Amino acid sequence: MIRQPNVSIIVPCLNEEFRIQQLLDAVYAQTYPLDKMDVTIADGGSKDNTRAVIESFAASHSDLKISVIENPQVSIPSALNCAIRASSGEVILRLDSHSAPYSDYVEKAVDALLQGKADNVGGVWDIRYTEKNWISQSIAVAASHPIGVGNAKYRHTTVANFVDTVPFGCFYRSLLEKIGFFDETMLSNEDYEFNARIRKAGGKIWLDPSIKCVYYARADLAKLSAQYFRYGYWKLKMLKKFPTTIIWRQALPPLFAFSLPVGILLGAFFPLFLVMVELELIVYFSILLFFGLREAINRKAPQLTFGFPISVAAMHLSWGYGFLWSILF
Repeated sequence: MIRQPNVSIIVPCLNEEFRIQQLLDAVYAQTYPLDKMDVTIADGGSKDNTRAVIESFAASHSDLKISVIENPQVSIPSALNCAIRASSGEVILRLDSHSAPYSDYVEKAVDALLQGKADNVGGVWDIRYTEKNWISQSIAVAASHPIGVGNAKYRHTTVANFVDTVPFGCFYRSLLEKIGFFDETMLSNEDYEFNARIRKAGGKIWLDPSIKCVYYARADLAKLSAQYFRYGYWKLKMLKKFPTTIIWRQALPPLFAFSLPVGILLGAFFPLFLVMVELELIVYFSILLFFGLREAINRKAPQLTFGFPISVAAMHLSWGYGFLWSILF
């Protein structure tokens, strides 16, 4: 019989009264033995009914150990570190309050770890919309499409392989003695930075698409843009620590974002630059419209024809301007 280690599930949380119940339900439904799991939620000072929802769930599901601790620094990496220190499982598995793992997520992730597949094991996101409107549905499709997220394989791959990073990793607690905890100076991209240290130390990251987790995308363009601006801003900070991890495609969004205002500015003096900007935008949106139309046909969802291009453009430009802003500040 395969040994089943104790697993500590760690969750950063802030004002998630409408999502935390789904996460807890999904954890409780895991095929992994409940007496071998515990959940530690690091709350950054929620002002809504998040705590009440968790307390109510814990009271009615006493066979699953659930703890809520304070995260005074509020940030995600500090939440993860607080939860790790407050838990005791031999294996640590990180989840998110916007997620809902498939019922066999823990079992399959731990099994891959026990088989020695890698030092950190993760699965793919089944990205779903948050609200039943055209833009929320479009954002969910864009956030799982290669043209929107590039080489983020955990969002779209169907092939198990070694990768650069996984978002909701499963690893032995002993790994922390080798590479350290999450970097609390990285207010975003903390998972990529953590995995970069694993790889730098000679470790491996394994992504298995049979390990799945529902992830709810941002509900509107404002929240999506804020999310991707933050991603772009902290991506440069991470690349300064690990310059060898840069991928040439990551330069495209900031170059595109930079070219637009500069081209318009120069166009005030040299009209040719305005023509170049117009051509650039025509080519760019023609490509996005092509993919938007294809997704609309394949999914029988006409709203994607324009919703998909708008969502992808918001992701690219927000990421690009966040990256450029990070150069200055």
